[in-house]
Amino acid sequence: MRPAHCVLTVAAATILGAASSSAQAPAGRPTLRLATKEFASAQNVAALISKAKRDHKPGQATVIEPLLRLAPYGANLEYRTAVGPAAVHVHEDEFFYVIDGSGVFVTGGKLVHAVQTNAENLRGDSIAGGTAVPVAKGDFFVVPENTPHWFSSINGYVIDMSLHVPGSKAH
Repeated sequence: MRPAHCVLTVAAATILGAASSSAQAPAGRPTLRLATKEFASAQNVAALISKAKRDHKPGQATVIEPLLRLAPYGANLEYRTAVGPAAVHVHEDEFFYVIDGSGVFVTGGKLVHAVQTNAENLRGDSIAGGTAVPVAKGDFFVVPENTPHWFSSINGYVIDMSLHVPGSKAH
């Protein structure tokens, strides 16, 4: 297994294991009912990267492929080739691990032209204010629940793993 895939697998397993033993969905919030998938090998990850590249359509900013599922947690592989919308997850923390590529990630500030997409998420065209940080292969970072976040720049492409967990403020 290549070092990046080892880190990806260990990071996801550690977070999922710790979160599954202590986290519960907040009262009044429905628990996601997802098919369980608890392991993704280096070959699975490589195959999803290839699939995301094949599935990418002209003008599409991001292709998302499901990677791991253990309700209410979910990890996705995300292949980004262009700047997409900014987001806020009202009740979820989101962990990112950059598998390959580089860009600029912005957190904080305020969504521009915010639209509520569902009870748990908002989207916007961009972020006004916030803190921009260059990110590249091997970087690992977290976005706390209810925090605007956005890849404001993509240098060719970014392939990341995005892990959604119930928000830390919900406990």
